[in-house]
Amino acid sequence: MRGLGKSRRTSRASRTVTVGLCAAAFAAALTAAAPAQAHEAQAHEAQAHGTRAHGSGKAVAHWELKADGTDARFRGLSAVSRDTAWVAGSKGTVLRTTDGGANWHDVSPPGAAGLEFRDIEAFDARRAVALTIGEGEASRVFRTDDGGATWNESFRNTDPKAFYDCLTFFDRRHGLAMSDPVDGRFRILSTSDGGRSWTVLPGDGMPAAQDGEAGFAASGQCLVSAGPRDVWLATGGGAHARVLHSADRGLTWKAADTPIPAGDPARGVFALAFRDRAHGLAVGGDYRADQTSPRSAAVSGDGGRTWTPAGRPPPAYRSGVAWLPHSRASALAVGPTGTDLTTDGGRTWRTLDTGSYDTVDCTADLGCWAAGEKGRVARLER
Repeated sequence: MRGLGKSRRTSRASRTVTVGLCAAAFAAALTAAAPAQAHEAQAHEAQAHGTRAHGSGKAVAHWELKADGTDARFRGLSAVSRDTAWVAGSKGTVLRTTDGGANWHDVSPPGAAGLEFRDIEAFDARRAVALTIGEGEASRVFRTDDGGATWNESFRNTDPKAFYDCLTFFDRRHGLAMSDPVDGRFRILSTSDGGRSWTVLPGDGMPAAQDGEAGFAASGQCLVSAGPRDVWLATGGGAHARVLHSADRGLTWKAADTPIPAGDPARGVFALAFRDRAHGLAVGGDYRADQTSPRSAAVSGDGGRTWTPAGRPPPAYRSGVAWLPHSRASALAVGPTGTDLTTDGGRTWRTLDTGSYDTVDCTADLGCWAAGEKGRVARLER
């Protein structure tokens, strides 16, 4: 038995080394693409024509569009693997692929055409939970256990003052959804059975909201979790763009100001990503196309208690962000005007691509997906 144990440990170590080497090569391909402006244009042209951009002859990472046959705007995205991903968006549309985007299946819930999906969290190719947004009964949660063949509406908001924006899961059973402030405090919805039923949590552990403060249902990343109990909530619209953190699955929260500009309903933190309970990224800005976003990113190394502005942020508003798999320093940020890469933990960002995307998600097997307007869904290739 000791020999068998050693063999298993050796096998695990071998797999870890292999994944690490693949991740390093993946990051290197991204880094090779980032510095050259001429190569960005070439990669964008190649993307538009569905071809690869080689430039110097090195393997260069680029988004490869995956035709899905719709014109929906996908702000909800959940990547399960390089092969399997779910997207959710306008006109009540939910799509699923299990072959890397070669084929997409329309698995939209019946009767949902008048609803706006803005977030989806998938556990695998068959099980997923999706959120629609809006005032009152427009905010709903649906769950499927059979790949979208059937859906169960597990929550319908009946409070006209509530407007749900995002949801997140700690594991396959425990998750939260968040609403814009109701009676002066953000409202939190909780599930302990995988999204089959939901309960509104008490609000006495939530700090008071600022005047005009709300969340942004732009990418499904205004509420994110890391580990079994930690969760963060991003805000804008108030005097300060804040990040609220809970270490007890949403029962109590502490708020921290960020350097990302706010003070206007169109400005604030739009998306968060934490690679563990300490290291986080925040992106946002002003989503209006005619407004600049000079401080569109910030970084935290203490679980969101304090935030430092990026020394060189993305050049414009960004609505989605994701850490690269198996990386302690590399991440992607996306928005309507492009994709940016950081290789130093969020301190500096460089533009990779100028295509329009709203949200991004990466998986442990080195699968990174992005989705956005006009049915755009892409997978990162190299």
